[in-house]
Order: sequence, then structure tokens, then C-alpha cells
Amino acid sequence: MGATNSKKGNIDNAIVHAGTMRSLRDVPPAHYTLKLTSFSIFRDAKIGYYESGVFEAGGYKWKLCIYPNGNVKGHLSCYLAIADTETLSPGWEVNVSFKLFVFDQVRDKYLTIQDAEGGITQFHRLKTECGFDQFLPLGTFNDASNGYLVDDCCVFGAEVFVIKHTGKGESASMVKNLARNIYTWRIDSFSPTDQDKLISEEFVVGGHKWTLEIYPKGNSLSSKGESVSLFLRLADCKNLPLHRKMYAEFKLRMRDEVHGNHIERKVGQWFCESSAESWGYPAFMALSELNDASKGFMVNGVVIVEAEIMLISSFKDF
Repeated sequence: MGATNSKKGNIDNAIVHAGTMRSLRDVPPAHYTLKLTSFSIFRDAKIGYYESGVFEAGGYKWKLCIYPNGNVKGHLSCYLAIADTETLSPGWEVNVSFKLFVFDQVRDKYLTIQDAEGGITQFHRLKTECGFDQFLPLGTFNDASNGYLVDDCCVFGAEVFVIKHTGKGESASMVKNLARNIYTWRIDSFSPTDQDKLISEEFVVGGHKWTLEIYPKGNSLSSKGESVSLFLRLADCKNLPLHRKMYAEFKLRMRDEVHGNHIERKVGQWFCESSAESWGYPAFMALSELNDASKGFMVNGVVIVEAEIMLISSFKDF
């Protein structure tokens, strides 16, 4: 009979001892409750153990087994047993994380006992029962002031969580050194006075489509009429799975074709399936600087903007 043992300790506080963890909680057991009245008759009749009715959890059937006089002298023992094993396939194995309970009727709380390491118990043909030899010292259990046995009545319980491997997961990575990762956009006849928004043609980096967006007069209250706004948008964002995001690190650049003193700003941001999202700077550069011909950012009405994508996240479901 598989068992995890716990020696007598202070069970009114959460403790870890001899491989088990004991704590009190308000919430009753999720899967099964066993109430025994006239408990002294069970104990004195020397029935050996009491086996509960069958309950279902995680797609399997289970029972609670209570040993009133214990399998270890001086202790009450409590176990979880898998039931109806004859209906299971040959070579069956069931991996389980479980908790066993006894109700403290004085404090209206449940003493919870489980493996201290949160371990997984494997039930199989040769191991159909597992639990705690030293569930409670009989002296502690029989003392009505502790609340476990009151008016010859006690309540036990179980929570059983079956660990099932679905085979689902993902492989994620960060990809850098992307091929052809710089897109240069030449804007002819650039006019901050006539145009509200310009959008580049689509370009491909890292297997995704992107566009640049520029607002010659700014796109926010703080930048309107004062600054140029510049953003990068993931054009094929609707191809991302629902609720999934893709991270990208990129630079936005305004080229100085006279002195080579380009203005560039770096961004790291998550893109999602929302087509409305683009990321960049509402105040990328001052309009006064752009309009100053000596600065070299606009030459004969031509402005050259670049996006350099340095890194993107990648994932694959399996």
C-alpha cells in the first residue's frame, strides 16, 4: 500500500514535515466529502477500514479509504484509491496530484494534507491506493477541542487533479540578423502643409509585411503643427493567431542627405492582431528642423525615411 507519512506536529498552522504539507483553509474539498457518524462504532468494531462510494474526478473513478485505527499504531490513516480499474485499458497509468481533508468543526475550517513537494503520484495496476499512514495522531483526532471528532461525527474529503499530457505547446525564439532588414522610402514632393498622412508601400522583413506611416504635421495634440510623426505598422497583423503577439525591435530613421547626420530612434514593442496598432514617435523631429534646407533632411522637396528591423520574435505551435 503506497503511503506518504507525516509525524505528529502542530497542525493548526501550515507546516511541512516528513514529506507532507498541512494547512487550514475555508473552502471545502472540490470533488468529494465523506461524513461518518457514530464514528466510535466504526473504530470499536475493528472493521479495518471504511471505503467510500465512488466519485469521479479527471475522467476517472475514485474512493476514499479511512482506517479508524490506522495502519501505523496511534494514528488514523487515510488514502485515495482508484476504482473500476477493470474498465481501464491494459497497461494503464494515471498521474495525479491530490489532497486529502478532515473538517475542523470548531473552527469551521478544513485541514488539508498533501505531498510537501507538490509531487505527482502514479497509479497503476500494482499501485491502486496511495495516501497518508499517519494522517492524524489518534490523540489529536479524538480530542473534541481540536474539532475533528465532535459528537462522534467526522468529515473527510478529497481533491483529485489528473495530469493529462495534451501534446500541445510551442517553440519560441528571437530572430536577429534578418535578411534585407532595411527599407528605404523616398517621398517626392513632400509638403508638410498639404498632406496629413502618408503610407509607404508594403515591404517584407522576417516573413512579415510592414508599412511606414508619416504624419507631416504631426498626429497628436502635443505634436500637431510642431513635429513630424513617424510610425511602423505590421501590415499583415491579422495573420497572427488570435490573442498572440509578436515582438519587434526596430529603428526609425530620417536621412540627412547633405551632412549624413541622420536622426534615428529605436523602438521595442509587441504587435498584435489589432490592425489599428502602429508604433513609433508622435514627435519624431521638429518641423522647423525638417524645413531648414541647411539641415539636409528635405532636399528639393524630397524626404527619405527608413525602417531598420533588427529583431523579431518567432513561435511555432506543436
